[in-house]
Amino acid sequence: MAHSPTSPADTPIPGRPVRIALVGAGNRGLTYADWIHAHPEQARLTVVADPRPEARALARASAEYADWRELLAATVAGGEPLADGVIVATQDRDHVEPVLALARAGYAIMTEKPLAPTEAECRAVVEGVEAAGVPFAVCHVMRYTPYTDLVKQVVDSGVLGQITGLDHLEPVGWWHYAHSYVRGPWRREDLSSPMVLAKSSHDLDWIAYVTGRRIETVASFGSLTHFRPENAPPGAADTCLTCAAEPGCPYSAPKLYYPALRRTGGAWPIDHVTAHARGPQDEAVLTEALRTGRYGRCVYRADNDVVDNQVVAMRLSGGATAVFTMSAFTEQTHRQTRIFGSHGWLRGDGERVTVHDFRDDTTRVLQVDASGSNAADGHGGGDTVLVASFVTALATGDRSHIRSGPADSLGSHLAAFAAERSRHHGTVETVPAR
Repeated sequence: MAHSPTSPADTPIPGRPVRIALVGAGNRGLTYADWIHAHPEQARLTVVADPRPEARALARASAEYADWRELLAATVAGGEPLADGVIVATQDRDHVEPVLALARAGYAIMTEKPLAPTEAECRAVVEGVEAAGVPFAVCHVMRYTPYTDLVKQVVDSGVLGQITGLDHLEPVGWWHYAHSYVRGPWRREDLSSPMVLAKSSHDLDWIAYVTGRRIETVASFGSLTHFRPENAPPGAADTCLTCAAEPGCPYSAPKLYYPALRRTGGAWPIDHVTAHARGPQDEAVLTEALRTGRYGRCVYRADNDVVDNQVVAMRLSGGATAVFTMSAFTEQTHRQTRIFGSHGWLRGDGERVTVHDFRDDTTRVLQVDASGSNAADGHGGGDTVLVASFVTALATGDRSHIRSGPADSLGSHLAAFAAERSRHHGTVETVPAR
């Protein structure tokens, strides 16, 4: 049932909204669902597939299935797709099978990153969707932000001259790292993927996108430095609620989650801790979740193994260099970037871009209308533009609206795998062209 180049997936859809199916109704999937529900003239959520009844209810789709295989079976039985496109927002290790099967069934696909936890599986996904001929987008949301548009506009204008180097920081944030990468779903490589892939593939992809250069060679260093048993404070217990050292610990679960419950109710990060707390009145529910669940564990006595700091040095096509730093030990804020050129430099902080022109020694500050630096607040507008672009591509048949297609995304994944080989073996690694 693979689409040909003249299939319905490439043909404008006249007179009706684009039909979207959602596979995986977690935080990311529900974010995309919210945009769909807010734009009924453009898209409709016709199907949700998730094993959790409460998650399916939150998605508010017209039809519900417990598994993507049921969606596929219903497609085969009915003889036609139940949607025009599918958003696959399952966990990292659960992307490959649904993406390939649903693409073969003729569905356009938008999938969360990373594509898969191994290089072979990433290649299989890209080869599979290209063979199926369907529109395919990867959720590299940083490509879609107004801030990125501004940075790329400056770079492409030529005002910086020849790009010679780039320095890019991903400040994960001390509490965000503790939540997602010590206590949360991305804490272990065998459950998700290496940090440079699970989190920082956004950044490697962004560096290639804004510079227009391919990452050719990498060298990387990094480790799990702090969140280890030997760094636990004296008197530390296995859980925060029973710990004498908790009041002085920056990674205290009560310090993170009780204020978050009062501030945002049941939204992220509380929805990871418990599905049953909706506001301050549910503090006892949150307390029980912290007492019995993994989000109340001591960060020094958890089962995490992903790095908490990493540096990747890169040689880009054309001879430019780039350095990327990921650190857990920062405030949780926008990425910080400096780009160096033969005629000027650029400094960006996610909200503004400062440009200095060597030719007349002038400095300009360009402001961007952006807010939010993480998944909880829409990635600086990237989440909404991403799903809107995918829907527009399906509605118009114009795939150019998709900025993060299979070939580009594979490049950033290959760079991440090369960085991990370098980090583990102390080598300088060449990034395959394809």
